[in-house]
Amino acid sequence: MKKLLPYISFCFVLLLSSFIARPTADGYKVGDKATDFKLKNIDGKMVTLADNKAAKGYIVVFTCNTCPFAKAYESRIVDLNTKYAPKGYPVVAINPNDPAVAPGDSYADMQKKKYAFPYLVDESQQVAKTYGATRTPHLYVLTRQGNEFVVSYIGAIDDNSEDAKLVKTKYVENAMTEILAGKPATTNSTKAIGCTIKWKRA
Repeated sequence: MKKLLPYISFCFVLLLSSFIARPTADGYKVGDKATDFKLKNIDGKMVTLADNKAAKGYIVVFTCNTCPFAKAYESRIVDLNTKYAPKGYPVVAINPNDPAVAPGDSYADMQKKKYAFPYLVDESQQVAKTYGATRTPHLYVLTRQGNEFVVSYIGAIDDNSEDAKLVKTKYVENAMTEILAGKPATTNSTKAIGCTIKWKRA
């Protein structure tokens, strides 16, 4: 029974999240132009999308330290960067959670992570609101068009939030295969599965 407790707890969080997460009508849709942002990385430097002149696009993912879903997807997010950064689409991770609500998501705790990609703090939560992110993780693929970036995919990474070995459909990888071939993603939007973003209390 003790061995089943972590799994039961994970399933309970998934069920609860499905009821309390409220998708927003605001935020980006596929085809929208993404406004640049300027956020602090865990190394103390400020980061913008315009910084990387060689980038063909970005895989922007709103994630965090504390959510069980974010933890389950952490290695898969790392794998996305490993696979697509050399092809011009690096990962940019953004933590939108209010540390007053989720103490484990403080900037100091974020700095304990050792990623090969930026891990930015959205202290005002304005970037998450602009994108329309509601969960962690919540992923957006941006494609460069001239000096602008256009949203090409929104949603989940794949179809199994619990076990990477049981994934049947890799939404982001499928989208990236088409995007890299110069085609629009056939499936360009899916439902993001994760914890609700911990917004600042009013």
